[in-house]
Amino acid sequence: MTILLTRRGFVLGTAATATAVTLAGPRAFAADPLKVGFVYVGPVGDYGWTHGHELAREAVVEHFGDKVKTTFVENVAEGPDAERVIRQLASSGHGLIFTTSFGFMNPTARVAKQFPKLKFEHATGYTTGPNLAVYNARFHEGRAVCGTIAGHLSKKGQVGYIASFPIPEVVMGINAFTLAAQKINPDIKVKVIWVNSWYDPGKEGDAAKTHIDQGADIICQHTDSPAPLQTAEARGAHGFGQASDMRSYAPKAQLTAILDDWSGYYVQRVQAVMDGSWKTHNVWWGLKEGMVKMAPYGDAVPDDVRKAADATRDGIIAGTLHPFAGPIKNNKGEMKVADGKSMSDEELQKMDWYVAGVEA
Repeated sequence: MTILLTRRGFVLGTAATATAVTLAGPRAFAADPLKVGFVYVGPVGDYGWTHGHELAREAVVEHFGDKVKTTFVENVAEGPDAERVIRQLASSGHGLIFTTSFGFMNPTARVAKQFPKLKFEHATGYTTGPNLAVYNARFHEGRAVCGTIAGHLSKKGQVGYIASFPIPEVVMGINAFTLAAQKINPDIKVKVIWVNSWYDPGKEGDAAKTHIDQGADIICQHTDSPAPLQTAEARGAHGFGQASDMRSYAPKAQLTAILDDWSGYYVQRVQAVMDGSWKTHNVWWGLKEGMVKMAPYGDAVPDDVRKAADATRDGIIAGTLHPFAGPIKNNKGEMKVADGKSMSDEELQKMDWYVAGVEA
């Protein structure tokens, strides 16, 4: 069973409820199901970041059936509104709450301290506590695969990158993409436009138009709507989907997409609460663990480029390829990573500089 919690309270009989009941099947509800809450920064229909988390919530319902009752709240603004929503979930009997955006970190931490007997999990942050765990995906690994493809296929040697907010996660992705592309074409340039939003189809589409007008033939994005790919499709350019497979929106333009698969993690953590084994942690999983995956290649990706992209992916999984292996210079010409060295996870999570070739 699923409940959609709006900003005015609980609403039953929504499309989300119907979907979840169908997934759960005809089994009768067990006594005292675990109530699991999800807080989303965007709409479930963004076909990007929030859509990926919603698919994982549905997987939880399908896996546990009548043993769980899930609630989700969409379009929650980062800031005071988030704290109110999280507290409402905690006050209404939810034993486990997932908050799924970086800006929810401090509100989640404050509510977790007020409800020490409940379990909280925050995506992409770094603040933990006895009842607050953190989980994140190594999105930059997928960006390295995309960069490999772009390095091979960009005829103009210029990529337009649409970025959300200048936090380490996003900067890391820009840099991983650029470094991988430069292994193929050392002269390739990556120009960044910041839209200061995770989900704003209008801004994202306008940014894609600007990039293409300025000479980019490939678009990459760290924003959540399919608008950039739709623009690329209309203008004869190519691009990469974000967080979900967006090929249905741009069947010719999409080269591949980074897929965020939270399903296994969510099922694992719900089970841990049920059997009493839940413990706080801070995990950062990627291609190796299956939290990051790649969508099927588009028709515009030839066999040799597919093999090169597979080699990048497989090397990262095997540990033989590090996306941030030196030598690496920043865009001011300063050496940041020496030859023979690789950046540590701690260094990556504090990244606030651009590699050579990035114009932001």
